Amino acid sequence: MLPDIYTQTLTDNRRTLLGWSIGTAVVGVLYAAFYPQVGGDGGMADTVQNYPEAMREALRLDDMGSAAGYLGSTVFGLLIPLLVMGFGVTFGARGLAGDEESGYLDLLLAHPLSRTRLAVQRFAGLVTGAVAIAGLVFLGMLAIRSGAELESIGIAEFAAQCVHLALLGTTFGALAMGLGAALGKRGQVLGIAVGIGVLTYAAGNLAGVIGADWLKYLSPFHYYIGGEPLRNGMQWGHAALLFAATIVLIAIGLFRFERRDLRS
Repeated sequence: MLPDIYTQTLTDNRRTLLGWSIGTAVVGVLYAAFYPQVGGDGGMADTVQNYPEAMREALRLDDMGSAAGYLGSTVFGLLIPLLVMGFGVTFGARGLAGDEESGYLDLLLAHPLSRTRLAVQRFAGLVTGAVAIAGLVFLGMLAIRSGAELESIGIAEFAAQCVHLALLGTTFGALAMGLGAALGKRGQVLGIAVGIGVLTYAAGNLAGVIGADWLKYLSPFHYYIGGEPLRNGMQWGHAALLFAATIVLIAIGLFRFERRDLRS
């Protein structure tokens, strides 16, 4: 009997998933805990006002004195999303391209298993990992919310930001897995996906600075944090666009995967 691919994916990658989840949550908690030293009079928030306006705008530093402003510029604006992007890209690249390069894909497809079913279950494992990371980040923020003076951000707002975080991870995971399904070369997939991630991050943050505001609408990072979920709660339109991008990216990859000669 062929084991369930989804369960096998989680089992085979349990240490990787655990490392990404705990590591990302710990990074987020450690930096969030610095807020009492940053906000308020005499803190870093006052120093930031002396920075050039373009830098403050690009790095979201205009409101470092508030909890939402601090977390939105550092924890959820820089560190956590880049880590989650890294998870999505590496896990997605490994999902199909890694199997193909190692020869394991031939063994799997020798069983009565369609390519689409294999890819969908691999991707379901990636989604589970992204949700687990976002869930641990959420629990970490709640654990330090009082001690780190973050009560001005509601539980619903933290939850909304973490939902957007999970969607960001699945979007980049879909990009990498779609590329892996189409190309079959893990190294190429990693290079292309990371390059796209860096470019879209820059576009989401620097578009206004360079006078090309329209560029941010091409960036998943804009839909992840542009609506400021830490202040405004769930941004359903932005979340829907991230979800739609995920579906389109994985569907295009599957279309190519079903038709590609895997022996070449």
